[in-house]
This record gives sequence, C-alpha cells and structure tokens, in this order.
Amino acid sequence: MMFARGSKRLAPQCSLALSKGSRYSTPRLHNYSTSQPPKPPKETRVPQLIRPYIAVAGLTAIISLGYYYTRNRPESLGDASQYLRPELIVQEAKTSKDLSKEENRESLSSQHVQVKRSWERPGLYAWGSNTGLVANPDSNEYVVKTPRRIPYFDGMVLRDVKLDQNFGAAITERGDLIQWGKGYSKTDYKPTKTLKGKDLVSLCITADRIIALSSSGNVYSLPASKFEQENGRKPFESSWIPFWRTRAELSYRPLQPQLGLGEKVTAISSGLEHVLLLTNSGRVFSAAVGSEHFPSRGQLGIPGLTWSNRPKGPFDSCHEVIALRGVPITNIATGDCHSLALDKAGRIFVFGDNTCGQLGLDINVGSPFVDSPQILPLDTLYPADVYDVQASGIAAGGTNSFFTVNAKRILSSMEIPTTVRDLGRVTSDVWSCGKGLFGALGTGKWTHVQSKPTKVKALSGLFEYSDTAQKVVPIGISRISVGATHAAAVLANFTNVSASKDGSQTDTNWGADVFWWGGNEFYQLGTGKRNNVASPMHIHPPADVVTREGQREESRFQVTPRRTVTLDGRKVSLEQRVECGRNVTAVYSGV
Repeated sequence: MMFARGSKRLAPQCSLALSKGSRYSTPRLHNYSTSQPPKPPKETRVPQLIRPYIAVAGLTAIISLGYYYTRNRPESLGDASQYLRPELIVQEAKTSKDLSKEENRESLSSQHVQVKRSWERPGLYAWGSNTGLVANPDSNEYVVKTPRRIPYFDGMVLRDVKLDQNFGAAITERGDLIQWGKGYSKTDYKPTKTLKGKDLVSLCITADRIIALSSSGNVYSLPASKFEQENGRKPFESSWIPFWRTRAELSYRPLQPQLGLGEKVTAISSGLEHVLLLTNSGRVFSAAVGSEHFPSRGQLGIPGLTWSNRPKGPFDSCHEVIALRGVPITNIATGDCHSLALDKAGRIFVFGDNTCGQLGLDINVGSPFVDSPQILPLDTLYPADVYDVQASGIAAGGTNSFFTVNAKRILSSMEIPTTVRDLGRVTSDVWSCGKGLFGALGTGKWTHVQSKPTKVKALSGLFEYSDTAQKVVPIGISRISVGATHAAAVLANFTNVSASKDGSQTDTNWGADVFWWGGNEFYQLGTGKRNNVASPMHIHPPADVVTREGQREESRFQVTPRRTVTLDGRKVSLEQRVECGRNVTAVYSGV
C-alpha cells in the first residue's frame, strides 16, 4: 500500500471494492489519508422549539432498532458469518414454455451457443488488417473490425494456421498447405492449395517464407510468393517407381539438421529471419531463412556467427545450439529477432535481440544482442527462500516475451510450519517483458522498454473450486499467442461440454475464457474500436453465434476445448484455437 507523501499519523481509511463485471475480481485498497488534519465542523445551532420533537424521534428510533435486533440477532457468534456474506443476485431466467429445451439453453447462454456452433459449423474467423486481403479475401475493405468467418474454410478443421498482414497459411486436415493474400499473389489471392502430399502437421512464417513440418519430421522452407514457387529452383523428389526421381511441382528447400538414430524434428518456431527446430531428443537447431538479410542479432544462438564467417554450404544450413547441448529442451518460442527455450526442469534460456528488454535481462546499450543462451533468473521475481519457482510455458512475438510460472509456497529456514497457512500452495503467474508502447505487456502500463519481467496481474493468481479435487485449484494458462504488437491468452479454467439431451434446460455448455490486449491500430483485438488496450480484456463473440437480440453485447468470446464430435458422418476430435499474427487475428477449429 502506498501512502501520500508527507502524510502524518492519520489512520488510513480503506474500502474494499470489486471490479464490476469481472469474474476474477480482486479487492482494491483505497487510501484517503491527506497531508493536513481535517478541519473541525462548523457548529450548527438547533432552535429550542423543535428540540423536544427531535428527542422523541431519536428515542423512538432507538427502541425500534432494539426490537429489530432482538428479533433478528444471530444465536451465536459463529452464525454471524452468515450476515457478512455478499448478497447473491440471481438474474431472471430467459426461458419460455413455448420453446424446446435446447432453444431455452441457447436463449440462456451465448457460451452454450458458441460451443454448439463450433461443433456444427467448424471453420475460421479472422479480423484486423485487410490491406493484404488476409482477414477477408472476398472484400476490399481496409480493416475487419470484429470476428468474421472466411467462407472458404466453412466446415473445415485445420491442423495449423499462421497469419501475416500480407499473407495467410493453413494446413488442412489431410496435411496440405493452403495460402492466400496479396503476399501470395496480387491476382490469385484467394485461398489455394499449394504444397500437397507432405502430411504437414504444423507451420511457422517469416517475413516472406513459410516453414512447414511434416509428421515424419521433415522440414520444408518455401517462399510465400506464388511467382517464386513456380519459377524458383525445384528439388528432386522420390517417386513411387523404384530408383526414379521427379522434379517437385513447387520450389522449396528442405532444412536438414544432422540428427541421431531415431531422432526427428517435432516442433518449429520462426522470427522474421530465423527458425528454431526442436527434436524429440530435446536438442535445438537454428537456421537462417530470410531472403534478404542474414540473422545478425544473436537469435541463432551461435556465438560470433555472421554472414562472412558462416560455415561452407547453403545459407540456410541448420546449426545445433551447442550451449544447449545436454539440456533437455521441451519447448521453443521466437519473436521477430529473439529466441526462447524451456527445459524439462522449468528453466528458461534466452538469446537474441534485447534492445527492448524482450529477453528479460538488463539492457547493455553498448552490446544489446545476446548471441549465446543465458538462463533467465526467475527466482529473483519472488521472495527469496519462500517459493519454489518453475516455468511451465513460454511465448514470444514481435519484441515481447511471456512466461507462465508455477510458484509453490515452501518453508524457509526461518519459518515454523504451523505459522504458514499457505504452505504447499501453488500459484500460477504470467510475466512479460519487452516493448509496451502499444500495451502489449498486458500490465496496464504503456512502458516503452521493460527489461525486468513484470507480472500480468489480470492473468496471475487466479483460482477456482474443483469438484473433482474437492478443493480450490489455480487457474493456469492453456496457451498464449503473441503477434507483432498484440496478444491473447486462453485460460485453463474449468469447462463443460457434456450437457446432454437428458439434462435440464439450464444445463448448458461453456468453453475456456480468452483475454486480449495490445496494439489495435488495425482492429486486431476485435473490440470494434481502434484504441490500444494495455490490460487483458474480453471481447464479444462473433455475430453469427447469437440467438436473440442483445445477447452478443452481454456475452464474451470463449473457445471450445477438445471434444470428439460427429462431422459429416465421421468422428473428429477438434478444438478452437487462437492465433495472433502481424496486425491480424484468427480463431479456428483445430484437429
């Protein structure tokens, strides 16, 4: 609590207030102390003629209050807690006898409608900048202000989606690559299948290339441009005829790290000019993939590596990050020019550009680039010897980094177990660093440069009661997606997708909560407004999932967790995912 400067020995007056409309409201402490003592009130004289009447009225009030307390007082001090509970206000149910059970459910809950529509009509919503015809290939409008479906993807479930302001890329359920936008072709900019037959499972994009990973661990690097795909050098591919090879239909380059027996690439992540490859053995490789510039800000994790002294061979040769050899890495993330790696023990390694503090390390003005992985000291974020701190997730994009951390309360050498009430309690927190000029830090502040990780309070220290565990449990983060200047976080809150026909009309489904924040110049937050947002917030659901007037305005966008449903007569396991790109955002049905 902060006191006003120069305040004297005055007892601070405090009040508790809950944030209106917030599910996870927290008490706010207000301090009304001043630097000057209060002035005595002016004396008010009461005429003598009305003094008797005032006395009688006061006596009557005292007797009435005494009678009320006698009739309504609690029997014991233990029962007094009942009178301290906040009043529960129940909204009148919007049900009707003229509607069916399912229709009443839809009228009651837009969350139920969102879950139901995601099963019945899978597809892709997009919004934000449309200068490259990515958010809406069928319209020439400059921006798409709120979530809107791209008709081409109606009824489709996708393996992965990545968006740039100029081009979009997606992987179909069968593993084929789809591209669209002016960055693909200024004339044929509508969604088109390009790289086919590779059984792709995930992808990432650079400034002008697409990096795709197949189920067998092969990595393909191909230009985003249709012209370059058709006119560039095309590699030989094996054929179904023994000892016969043919030219590929498109130009692409295979990225081939030196792997051990049984080792294969399982994850990829890219910045503007580089890509990281993670193998099933926990090894990390990096490669240059920019068509115009060689990565020179340390993001490859190879000390001293430049264009002039690079090893002989292709410019996009894969290099093992030697500093991480022997460290079992489980996750990787990249921003425009920096890289993150998370190991099995919950440690975070950072390297690359740190000009905006995106590595979470102190900025060295004379040498702002870190070309060898360094451990991010997470223990300095919590009181010493009181918490066991382990990172559980990493995310990056643009000039920002995010870390999810599980902090377990432990006993310090100076404490007695019986005096520590929260011993063993685990709190899930989110920390951010980097550039906050557009609000991308999510801290409520517009900090230009933030080198020391700062807590995103709106996403930290959240709890809910678990019926399964019969106790209060922390609400973690399922996933954070980071674009160039904005971000979104999906909570790992309790969801319900088991409402059945046999249940009551109030038995509804609901999904996972999503928060959005950051730059909004191109309406990429989906609020319908253009102002940047420095604190995580909800947005309204798409207009096509509401069933009654006013339902959209009173509801929030949620995403559906994984569930096996029947789609076109076949069983499909799908979920909704959020993807933040460069000034564009998407929510799609993923397999």
